[in-house]
Amino acid sequence: MGMFSFLKDIGEKLFGKGAAQAAVQPAQPAAPTDEEVAKALKAKVEALGLDINDLDVTYSNHTAYVMGTTTSQAVAEKVILAVGNTEGIASVHDNIAVQKPEPPAKFYTVVKGDTLSKISKEFYGDANKYNKIFEANKPMLTHPDKIYPGQVLRIPD
Repeated sequence: MGMFSFLKDIGEKLFGKGAAQAAVQPAQPAAPTDEEVAKALKAKVEALGLDINDLDVTYSNHTAYVMGTTTSQAVAEKVILAVGNTEGIASVHDNIAVQKPEPPAKFYTVVKGDTLSKISKEFYGDANKYNKIFEANKPMLTHPDKIYPGQVLRIPD
């Protein structure tokens, strides 16, 4: 449990247009309410099919608060990343109870020029272990080449 920081202007868009597009187009509909953002974040996590019970997400002032129960640390971390790697989220407050606690994975923020192979070489000393990082970030990652600067990834031991 804890607080995790993310880059608020980077990530998957929940409500269509990103902040940059919205700034150029006049007469945009009102921004979504905190409740609408929380509902969309919860739906995003549920759509991933992660094994978390009693999931509850609230949102206020660019911070998401995530609660629930899961059997593994990996699932808890995936929920945190799914929520945090969303445009508009600056931090995620984790209140997920893990039934079988394990040591947490490292989190890594992708920078321009990174590939999973390059990250794998940095953390494991072997570029060919990139699939370990890819698998640790499924289902949020759908392809090893689809990472972007600012995205936060799980790096398991």
